[in-house]
Amino acid sequence: MRRGLRAVLALGLLFLRLAQANFAPYFFDNGVGSTNGNMALFSLPEDTPVGSHVYTLNGTDPEGDPVSYHISFDPSARSVFSVDPNFGNITLIEELDREREDEIEAIISISDGLNLVAEKVTILVTDANDEAPRFIQEPYIVQVPEDTPAGSSIAKVRAVDRDTGSGGSVTYFLKNPHSTKFSVDRQSGVLRLQAGATLDYEKTRAHFIAVVAKDGGGRLRGASVVLSATTTVTVNVQDVQDMAPVFVGTPYYGYVYEDTLPGSEVLTVVAMDGDRGKPNRVLYSLVNGSDGAFEINETSGAISITQSLAQLQREVYELHVQVTEVSSAGTPAAQAMAPVTIQIVDLNNHPPTFYGESGPRNRFELSMYEHPPRGEILRGLKITVNDSDQGANAKFNLRLVGPGGIFRVVPQTVLNEAQVTIIVENSATIDFEKFKVLTFKLLAIEVNTPEKFSSTADIVIQLLDTNDNVPKFTSHYYIARIPENAPGGSNVLAVTAIDPDTGPWGEVKYSIYGSGADLFLIHPSSGIIYTQPWASLDAEDTARYNFYVKAEDMEGRYSLAEVFVTLLDVNDHYPQFGKSVQEKTMVLGTPVKIEATDQDAEEPNNLVDYSITHAEPANVFDIDTHTGEIRLKNSIRSLDALHNVTPSGDHTWSLEVQAKDRGSPSFSTTALLKIDIVDPEMLSRNPMAAFLMQTKNNPMKAVGVLASIMAIIVAITVLISTATFWRNKKSNKVLPVRRVLRKRPSPAPRTVGIEWLKFRRTKAADKFVLRENPPNENCNNNSLGNAPPPKVPAPPPPPSMAPSMGPAHWMVPTVSGSLAPQQPHPSPKPKTLAKHKAVGRPVQSALVSELRQKFEKNVHNEAYF
Repeated sequence: MRRGLRAVLALGLLFLRLAQANFAPYFFDNGVGSTNGNMALFSLPEDTPVGSHVYTLNGTDPEGDPVSYHISFDPSARSVFSVDPNFGNITLIEELDREREDEIEAIISISDGLNLVAEKVTILVTDANDEAPRFIQEPYIVQVPEDTPAGSSIAKVRAVDRDTGSGGSVTYFLKNPHSTKFSVDRQSGVLRLQAGATLDYEKTRAHFIAVVAKDGGGRLRGASVVLSATTTVTVNVQDVQDMAPVFVGTPYYGYVYEDTLPGSEVLTVVAMDGDRGKPNRVLYSLVNGSDGAFEINETSGAISITQSLAQLQREVYELHVQVTEVSSAGTPAAQAMAPVTIQIVDLNNHPPTFYGESGPRNRFELSMYEHPPRGEILRGLKITVNDSDQGANAKFNLRLVGPGGIFRVVPQTVLNEAQVTIIVENSATIDFEKFKVLTFKLLAIEVNTPEKFSSTADIVIQLLDTNDNVPKFTSHYYIARIPENAPGGSNVLAVTAIDPDTGPWGEVKYSIYGSGADLFLIHPSSGIIYTQPWASLDAEDTARYNFYVKAEDMEGRYSLAEVFVTLLDVNDHYPQFGKSVQEKTMVLGTPVKIEATDQDAEEPNNLVDYSITHAEPANVFDIDTHTGEIRLKNSIRSLDALHNVTPSGDHTWSLEVQAKDRGSPSFSTTALLKIDIVDPEMLSRNPMAAFLMQTKNNPMKAVGVLASIMAIIVAITVLISTATFWRNKKSNKVLPVRRVLRKRPSPAPRTVGIEWLKFRRTKAADKFVLRENPPNENCNNNSLGNAPPPKVPAPPPPPSMAPSMGPAHWMVPTVSGSLAPQQPHPSPKPKTLAKHKAVGRPVQSALVSELRQKFEKNVHNEAYF
């Protein structure tokens, strides 16, 4: 019983395990041509674009669990595809090339998370027509004899195409079949000489044949394409002995005159092998017609007479000259024949002949200077020409053969005999620098004779040099740069001038002149420009010099060039302040500026940087490095804050300011600056004090302002008076004579009030008041007669410079006035820098004192209104 129970339990456990088993997923096999499944027998064209979706892996899991897909490759192979693990889409990620790799092995796998099933697949890469034919064994150069028969094979070209099918088949054809003597076999690529065509070395020595190899076409990226390649076959034609000798200069005519001696050469015939590649040697011979009166040199072709004129039986001889090629083996080869006509002449047997002082000559020499004047006769040439024949046979022309247009010969036509004269025609061409020797041929040729006998004489003219050239500089101007601290005698630059003349005329002497040449010298022969031994150059004084250099030959012919010398600035000046001790007044919140100048000519030597090297106290002021503006530190915004950092109670601050240039080496200078500080609220309450403080360092500014105001008032008064006069004159009215006298009380004196300013040294200052003369009374007198025009009235008073101390009465001031101090009056309590309570006291200010001194010094004897 117990054993049976155990069996039942074991069987139950077995069924339970079978119920819990998980089966592996698997791929669908959809067969050939399917685009999804397990890639069985899958193929892909090699021209498939990268990024294309080429296949979809498809499978399932028996339990219905989701599956994922994977693809992998051998580590030594390329990873050509990628797969979407969820959907199984396979994408091409590398270009395919069937010629390099015609099949791809990959491992695809499917997994349900527990089980992984992998399969090895092979993807076939199918061909596309992506390879063009390619010629091998290039270049194609063949040597073909010119006697090659038509239809002969002369060369073979071969091209290969790595594609398969029709795209890998190659056919050949000629690019220009109608303009060539050759043809090509479409299948084998054999190049042949066309039927009926011949090669001729003497006409064309090389042929260039363009052969095209074309494949059978195929599909590429969805289109039908045909690819091709081209090569050039060079056919060099080899010469063969197939041409007969050729005579040169036919027809041949010769003349034998009555005084010709036996053995004299009559004429020469010339022949050559018609084959120019490897010509054979030729030999000459007389075939018939000579009757023993003439013979020919077998190698040179010169025909000579063998008998005297009295032995000759005929007037005309028709000779036949034969030329024979001699092969390389020494055997006779091709032949040719040419007729030669020789006429026996017993008249006109004297050609023109040139004579000098000592007899017949064919060369005349002369030495002369270049550039003779036009029309000058070359008297050194003693030339006579003569023809001993008579009549028309003695008439001949003369002409010069050589460079044209230089000389002309006189006479140009001669009968029997004449003295030859050569005349200069173009003087400019007769130039020693162009031609040292001029050579001409003097030609005399008969005019009316069939023989046209002629003779020549050489004219050799040796030219002598003259000073006809001006020295010329290699440049129209020269530029040099030297440092300003160059010592005296320093080289600046070298100028060069060239004179083509020879001898002493070609020697050049240099000199300089001009307003900028005082500090420079030039070596007369070398052209080296250097500074005067005592010269001291200063770029700040004169930064640039320019002057002229002169190149002169021994006869005074010269040319000029301009020289520009620039001094390079050297840092040789210290920055300079206007004063070594300066005093400035600073309004709280407004900077003051100190300025130094550097006399150096160029940056950075003349750029100045500012710094405070010492200050008492040291924590009050800042300075702008570039502008020199000095202002209070940002932490100091009021006089109270200022007093906190200056416990000594002194209200004048001293700074040591350094100005340093940016040169190398750098120079610096220091100045002592004393600064008084005032409160801006005090200046706002008293405009006069503000104005005087602004003009503290420039009193002429105040004078200018007052003078401008006075000028404006005078101008307005003149305009009003003039208008009034012309109005009364045009009205023609008789006005009663009346005189109005109005006595006005003397006005209270006007004072100039100014707030008390705190300076380091303060003292009582006089106030300025305007002292006026008694007023003039206005009168208006009109009369019946022609009254003179009224005088220009005095200008009205300017606006008051200070508040009035009493009621102001109208009055016309006079032009005269004076500036005098007034006794001090009580003034309102000013707000001082120390914030002390002050009772009425005189205006005390060093600023006003200084202004008064400068006014008295600069503008005395002037009136202020």
